[in-house]
Amino acid sequence: MTESAPETPQVPEIPPRLTDPRPVLAVGTVLWAVATVAVWLVADWRDARPVCLMGLAVGAVGYTLFLVQRRGARRGDKGAQTGL
Repeated sequence: MTESAPETPQVPEIPPRLTDPRPVLAVGTVLWAVATVAVWLVADWRDARPVCLMGLAVGAVGYTLFLVQRRGARRGDKGAQTGL
């Protein structure tokens, strides 16, 4: 007598609007831009300027990586992420 493996329940797919990274990247970049303008206008916050500039730089690098992965996925590259 052999035991059969228990059936795994069907997991519903996450809606595409919740997995799309573009809104998160856009909102994050806008918030870092607003923070950068604010620290440049208020002299007492000058110590936060490098942090805001790095936030903008990290956002730009993240968006660039997203664009490169999406382009690779559309071309059908072997190592590209899927679903972009």
